[in-house]
Amino acid sequence: MHTVVQSAIFERYARSIWNDAELDDFVSWIAAHPLAGDVIPETGGCRKVRWARAGMGKRSGARVVYFNTLVDGRIWLLIAHSKAKFDDLPHAFLNQLRETICG
Repeated sequence: MHTVVQSAIFERYARSIWNDAELDDFVSWIAAHPLAGDVIPETGGCRKVRWARAGMGKRSGARVVYFNTLVDGRIWLLIAHSKAKFDDLPHAFLNQLRETICG
């Protein structure tokens, strides 16, 4: 298992998407699957994974952007959003977020 670190921006958005139990389910799952989802090009290794929301499937569920530093066993949850809110986030924004949070 890997250590999952939630950024402040992730926590803020995740609370508007999931309840505590749903968030805990996602965190447990991503800790066991650090290479899940697709690598987002031009972001230095950020990945995007879809996760279902209550009453919705994966397609209309949440998107989570994360970065893993498997060398030290950490998975950094950068941001969570619904497809309705953002379809795709700009690569420059994701790069800056990754660099700010992960160093």
